[in-house]
Amino acid sequence: MTRDFMTQDNPKKLGQLKKIGVLRALQLGDLMCMVPAMRALRAAYPEARIVLFGLPGAKEFVTRFSRYFDGLLEFPGYPGLPEQPVDPVKVAEFLRQVQNEKFDLVLQLQGNGTIINPLMGLLGAKQVAGFFSEKDGYCPDPRTFLLYPEGEHESIKFLKLMDFLGVARQGEYLEFPVKDEEREKFGRLRKKFALTPGRFICLNPGARDPRRQWIPRNFAVVGEAFAKRGFGVVLTGSSQDRPVCEAVAKQMIHPCIDLAGLTGLGELAALLESSALLITNDTGISHIAVALKVKSIVIFSAFSDPVRWAPLDQGVHISLSPKEAEDPDMVVKAASVLMEKSVAVPKLIKTERFTTPIDLSASDLNNQAARVGES
Repeated sequence: MTRDFMTQDNPKKLGQLKKIGVLRALQLGDLMCMVPAMRALRAAYPEARIVLFGLPGAKEFVTRFSRYFDGLLEFPGYPGLPEQPVDPVKVAEFLRQVQNEKFDLVLQLQGNGTIINPLMGLLGAKQVAGFFSEKDGYCPDPRTFLLYPEGEHESIKFLKLMDFLGVARQGEYLEFPVKDEEREKFGRLRKKFALTPGRFICLNPGARDPRRQWIPRNFAVVGEAFAKRGFGVVLTGSSQDRPVCEAVAKQMIHPCIDLAGLTGLGELAALLESSALLITNDTGISHIAVALKVKSIVIFSAFSDPVRWAPLDQGVHISLSPKEAEDPDMVVKAASVLMEKSVAVPKLIKTERFTTPIDLSASDLNNQAARVGES
């Protein structure tokens, strides 16, 4: 396959590579954060076959990002990893398949390597690379394994690994390709529910880990505040999020549109593009909003880490700690300030832990909120 890329010379540390495996058997948000590193890898090796070792549900991600990936090899789990139960028979089959493929390089992007690194030597690849943990001390190859950078944003960690391997960066931004047919499907949905672009907000009250969910009553308070200002309110989520979305809808006085489980990822992305704002827990949709430069408020819990997961562009997105989000009225005011801001060239900054990135003084918030209400 010929790809249109700003290519670079093969990194001297890695040499020529024709077949590359990437181990990251995690969920959508985790996969989104490695996209900048994959963009760099593809630019360095435009003709290489790059295969993701991922969860079964990653097939759609690989298809969507076919610019960077050529296939998916389903990872069967591994003792100590919590994402899926381990089937020893399938693990043996996976190892045989990977060994038969004879990869030139396998990248370990699963984590700090404490659990997974012993597996790397069994894959039969000519080279392996990734992270190792100082606590564990096991480093499969000091020439290609980087000490895991604690206290860094997830996307930046992978770019630092690319730096270490001599692979030139191709930007820090996220991407989320949306197909024409997905926009068309959303267009029919928009007409069905009479959604006016820029005149509705999206609330995403679910999260795979229930501990990361802001309570439904708070989402309902925020929804009511914007409904009173004339904005439509759309609830988003997967089919598993239907109960929490129903709980939000029941606690609102104004009607809202509950689309939980009714959109694919592409239609959801098109919906976000047309919205005025997203308010969400720390979950996969927040990374889609970042990729599409859709304004968002991301509410973190005590069980999620903003240093690793908060949007880097705090000019377009606001990250709130549990304490900052205790009062839903303050979330409404923060959202009002954000909606008033024009989105120019993104200014990327390092996100500090639990720090509100804009001035949330009461006078400014109230003034901004009033202007939004008049729009």
